[in-house]
Amino acid sequence: RTEEGWKDLGRGGGATPENVFSVSASAVDDDECDEVWLTKSSFNLPSTLSILDISGGVEKTAPKVLKSLPHQFNAAGVTAVQRWAVSKDGTKIPYFLISPPNVVLDGSTPTLLSAYGGFEIPRLPAYDAEVGAGWLEKGYCYAVANIRGGGEFGPKWHQAALKENRQKAFDDLYAVAEQLVKDGVTGHKRLAVRGGSNGGLLVGNALVQRPQLWGALVCEVPLLDMKRFNKLLAGASWMAEYGNPDTDDWQYLQKYSPYHNVDDGAAYPPILLTTSTRDDRVHPAHARKMVRRLTAASSEGKHPTLYYENIEGGHGGAADNKQRAFMKTLAFAFLSRELTK
Repeated sequence: RTEEGWKDLGRGGGATPENVFSVSASAVDDDECDEVWLTKSSFNLPSTLSILDISGGVEKTAPKVLKSLPHQFNAAGVTAVQRWAVSKDGTKIPYFLISPPNVVLDGSTPTLLSAYGGFEIPRLPAYDAEVGAGWLEKGYCYAVANIRGGGEFGPKWHQAALKENRQKAFDDLYAVAEQLVKDGVTGHKRLAVRGGSNGGLLVGNALVQRPQLWGALVCEVPLLDMKRFNKLLAGASWMAEYGNPDTDDWQYLQKYSPYHNVDDGAAYPPILLTTSTRDDRVHPAHARKMVRRLTAASSEGKHPTLYYENIEGGHGGAADNKQRAFMKTLAFAFLSRELTK
């Protein structure tokens, strides 16, 4: 994977326009053999475990597939491609577009955009049964944006959006959203964005900075009050990422603190905020305060704000598979309803 795109290494099973994938490798035994474990994952195929003997040279050996996880949604005809958008400062931003079969590029397809953009965490091709069953099987599109702040291209990609440069991550997201509309994949009223934790900060800013881009938003276990984040739970440990609001850093932090930038006169699209009472990383006060602020700013009900707080689950927002299924269903049902009105 390079800044020019995904490369086919020519050893069988290579990346194609219909199936981009990620591969991780680890030694079977560091000292005793020349075999490595390979785990391959893609948007439309379950993860596969293989073993590869590299003693004769990597390019001369094909991996032996050992086991694959079962299919958990109908991926027949689903395609995954990598595309690029150009951000505000001219930087090329890659994103993946996952589409069901026979999508018509007339701007009418409900599309969910997902991103994270922080802490050098990359968003790579991965099999997501929840998105598959809850979204793709309905005939909708799904996009994953590799915005700055993440780790897709190493430390520099992450460092480009630290502290006072955080706005670059948000601008990258907006560029991908605009490209999806420009290409006819979807329209603004059919486009949603979803993110959690640091991705919740991203969604919060997407709401208050560019409300006209979206038909709906889902903001999960979010970070939204950048004035007090360092005083709540694990927040102090994130100052290397965002800055210290008790210093002059507040001069730039206040510009991307969603809680402090809600406009009483703005017409915001529908948003669902979710959190957990027992979140031990991002305090639920972030979501609670934002809901209160948005509700107060919408005395006439111009922009519906929905809220769900699970009493269990920690930062994951759910304590078990039953709760996770409920939370995902809640989000997909909300988005489907709002994007198909």
